Amino acid sequence: MKQNIPKLFRPLFLCLITASALSCGRQKPAPLSKGSQLPDAVQPITFRVVKQFPHDRQSYTEGFVFHNGNLYESSGSPEEYPEIRSVSGIVDLKKGKIEVKTELDRKKYFGEGIVFFGDKLYQLTYKNKIGFIFDAETFVGKGTFTYSNKEGWGLTTDGKYLIMTDGTSTITYLDPDDLSVQRTLNVTFNGAPAMYINEPEFINGNIYANIWTTNNIARIDTATGRVTGIIDLTKLFMEARKEYRLSESTNGIAWDREADRIYVTGKFWPFIYQIDFSH
Repeated sequence: MKQNIPKLFRPLFLCLITASALSCGRQKPAPLSKGSQLPDAVQPITFRVVKQFPHDRQSYTEGFVFHNGNLYESSGSPEEYPEIRSVSGIVDLKKGKIEVKTELDRKKYFGEGIVFFGDKLYQLTYKNKIGFIFDAETFVGKGTFTYSNKEGWGLTTDGKYLIMTDGTSTITYLDPDDLSVQRTLNVTFNGAPAMYINEPEFINGNIYANIWTTNNIARIDTATGRVTGIIDLTKLFMEARKEYRLSESTNGIAWDREADRIYVTGKFWPFIYQIDFSH
């Protein structure tokens, strides 16, 4: 996801949005930000860094996923960075570069999350309400699909459905054959809507999802929608920002199911981290 808001003013913008919502009598979205008091039902999830790899500093990470032993990444293309492309492909963990397999016309589309299902690769776009389908082996385009969500952010799968986030507190389950909506899951944190749900990953029955504007990953119960755990990656963000000042918030969590390895990164981060935590 990418908002066209100057970086320096984004915190003020979010404060104004929150103030406006409160003044209108709406329920305040749960920010899941650093320093938020966790209710008893929400566990802080500790992690350790196993390895560190290079990451392309020009990748505005939107999708992060493993497929057939390879780590794939998709990148958005913010207007203020005309050199950044909306591409997806295999990440070379030795060099951090993306071996480009697909590219969207950045003049028309802002590339978002990706997921593999069967013999297809699915990709969302930010505001076009259009998704793209590619052959998972040749990456030749196989068509498009539409969705009613106002925006497209992230994708994952539980092996039965495509699971889509759109920046709200709602997660949408799609039939991979006809892309029809099969279920919606309302995500809550301490009883309030958990907003800005971004890049997700389905791991051992739970959805783990980045929360935009923060460096937190929320563990979401797929039966109830409740956030049951928080992974705070602020330390990794600070390391990335120290190395590269344009690094933005955490975005990207990928699970290598076969090797049981989890990788995380962020927008314009110079590093990818393999981390370990109980899941």
